[in-house]
Parts: sequence; C-alpha cells; structure tokens
Amino acid sequence: MRILGIDPGFAITGYSVIDYIGNKFKLITSGAIETKAGTPFPERLAKIYDDLNVIIDEYKPEALSIEELFFNNNIKTGINVAQARGIVVLVGYQHSIPTYEYTPLQVKQAVVGYGRAEKKQVQKMVQSILKVDKVPKLDDITDSMAVAICHAHSCRFAERL
Repeated sequence: MRILGIDPGFAITGYSVIDYIGNKFKLITSGAIETKAGTPFPERLAKIYDDLNVIIDEYKPEALSIEELFFNNNIKTGINVAQARGIVVLVGYQHSIPTYEYTPLQVKQAVVGYGRAEKKQVQKMVQSILKVDKVPKLDDITDSMAVAICHAHSCRFAERL
C-alpha cells in the first residue's frame, strides 16, 4: 500500500510517501510545501492545493493519512491551519483517495508505543522504522512520516479484526 502522510500547516505542510508491503516500510519521498509569510492567504492555500496535486499525480498514493488539528493557545493560527487542512482533505477527495485522520496521541502510540512520547522519541523511531540516515530538519516532514506509519499500523491492526 502506498500512503501519503500529511502534517498540515499554512506556512509549512510536511508530506511523505511511503510504501508498506508485507510489514516492511520504504520511504519513497518526503518534503515540505512552504509558503512565504506576507503572501496573501488565498495564494498560500492555492500553492498547497497545486503542490499536493502534483505530488499525488506523481506518486499515486492509495491512502491519505493526515494529522488531526491540535489547538494550542493561538486561535487565529489554529483557524488558518484548519483551512490548510481543509485543502488537503479536498485534494484527497478530488483524487478519490480514502483519507484517514489521526490524533497526535494516536500517531505517537502507533510509532513509539506510548501516546505521550516526546518529539525526540518519535523522531528516533521514524528514523529506525523507515531506515533513513538522519531525521529531516523540519519537524513537519518527520511528523508526516509518523502519520503515514500510524496509518500503516492501523491498517495492519484492522486486517486482524
């Protein structure tokens, strides 16, 4: 199964494409869609939309896995991230890709085995599971890898039921 993992954001949207076949993981690609501060917000959303379409057309994922929104204190930022997240969900829908949503707690549980794991623990496990030499500089990319791994583990568990 080919999974597109997304860590949504309006400044940085992390993405990763992984293959999960026979309980083995392979990282196909990962990166970030970055939009510049000061750019009109609709233009930022359009960039996310356009770039995700290119990624989906090139890598043809069978599932889209996205992290659910976690609100901190800044409501305005949360609303903007929610709008970017809506773009991701829309693009998945337009490509008829089943979309799955996971909370940060579920992602940490699936990757580390502990829902309250620290970011460093998640990074180390992502590095180990995907057999990458080093963790990406941007947390958003690592988080997208983790949410893709989470979906793979969730599918494996669901198959056993």
